[in-house]
Amino acid sequence: MALLEGRGLTKLFGRLVAVDHVDLTVEPGEIVGLIGPNGAGKTTLVNLITGLEAPTDGAVTFDGHPLRGRQPPAIARLGLARTFQIAQPFRTMTVRQNVAVPALFRGDPAPGVAAALREADAVLEIVGLGPKRDLPARALTTPDLRRLELAKALALRPRLMLLDEVMAGLTPTEVDAAMEMLRRINARGIALVVIEHVLRAVMGLSHRVVVLHHGRKIAEGAPAQVTAAPEVIRAYLGADQDAGPGSAPP
Repeated sequence: MALLEGRGLTKLFGRLVAVDHVDLTVEPGEIVGLIGPNGAGKTTLVNLITGLEAPTDGAVTFDGHPLRGRQPPAIARLGLARTFQIAQPFRTMTVRQNVAVPALFRGDPAPGVAAALREADAVLEIVGLGPKRDLPARALTTPDLRRLELAKALALRPRLMLLDEVMAGLTPTEVDAAMEMLRRINARGIALVVIEHVLRAVMGLSHRVVVLHHGRKIAEGAPAQVTAAPEVIRAYLGADQDAGPGSAPP
């Protein structure tokens, strides 16, 4: 049985079809890349899975649990965590305290504040924020805030993490470091759905790639197979562009 299974997921905002009958599965321990041009419906799809938006149609199950009608905290307690494009930490709390909070409110909470803080220290070492654990969150740079988002998600002890553009704005060297960090997280048995515009990272990480365009799934498969698909090239370069043999999205 798939860890995550979405069937016919659809979301309408008035007459706008943001997500159009999308099927998405994630197997235990798998890394799935979710790509597409701006406005393709990627973040809306994640919002449907995590309960921030109610689907107009379709259904989602996680580890055998139907998710429709569940609120985001209840979904997170099942072991499904996510990050956000725009980090929203508790800005006056320390980095360490920010990570301790989800450890106290997950499905199997830490037995007290002291234990949660110790767990936070361990998680911060994983994401490279250990030396900054006592800083207030407001003092972090944008790349470090993205690491903090990852740390908060990890503190939930998830089986699946949905990562929404955690590499946006990073330098090539920082992207390489982030890729290695995500591989280490995946090696702990945590499945990942990686939404990212840095295609080099998605293709280097993913076991399987799903492509959305105008809310529809237009391709799915191994990274090399997907980037060579004519419909994917057209989605990124435009229908009138001649991509040429063997070309791939930028």
